[in-house]
Amino acid sequence: MFELLLLFSAGLLGGMVNSIAGGGSFITFPALMFVGIPPVSANATNTFASCGGYLSGAYAFKEDLRAYKKELPKLVFIALLGGILGAWLLLQIPEEAFRTSIPWLLLFATLLFIFGGRINAALKKLNTRHRHASAIGKVLLALTLFGICVYGGFFNAGQGIITLSYLALAGYTNINAMNGIKLLLSTVVALVAIVIFIYNDAIAWYEGFIVLAGALVGGFIAANLSKKLSQHHVRLFVILASIAITIYFFIDTYAGTVLA
Repeated sequence: MFELLLLFSAGLLGGMVNSIAGGGSFITFPALMFVGIPPVSANATNTFASCGGYLSGAYAFKEDLRAYKKELPKLVFIALLGGILGAWLLLQIPEEAFRTSIPWLLLFATLLFIFGGRINAALKKLNTRHRHASAIGKVLLALTLFGICVYGGFFNAGQGIITLSYLALAGYTNINAMNGIKLLLSTVVALVAIVIFIYNDAIAWYEGFIVLAGALVGGFIAANLSKKLSQHHVRLFVILASIAITIYFFIDTYAGTVLA
């Protein structure tokens, strides 16, 4: 019963912060590991539990996406390939090697969450100075997106923030459309990764569905609370939680090695 309540609460809180500020994986992924799910399986299960929020969010922005319907097939195709490679890489890495990489992945995602807004602002300024990208520039942009989607298939925490930075660099300026594209690409990456995870029996279904149920309820609640809650305070909470969780994983992973 304790595990059920813990996972549902983590999904509830994760779904709420995803809807308001982003960063829900900082809560749901550690919760899955806390109840004893191995790291690789916990990551795969977290991708499954997060996918519903991506899908519903992308649908909510469908009108904003219509203006980019000619560009979306190319972006989706790149996301498809990147998600496949990222999920495949996750399943190839030894469990212990992935466990020791978790603190660094969380640190990377935490820094992106903290400084993502500044990165986006800097990229927008850069883009206004270089609006006419060369053919090489377009190839580099495509490779950048591919790399982001590989990361998303491998470890989805922070993927949305990196994707927004990419869209700013690529010249997108409509924030609603950018959020819609971000969620659409996150959905594609998550869905293709989930198919691979299912084939390899990497998802803890019982725990995943509990987190998913909590996330759906949390997202629904957040839709009604988002206008009342301060995004600044929610974002501050996510930053503090992500820093604390990252420190915990560094201590848990490396304290024994240092003491030895």
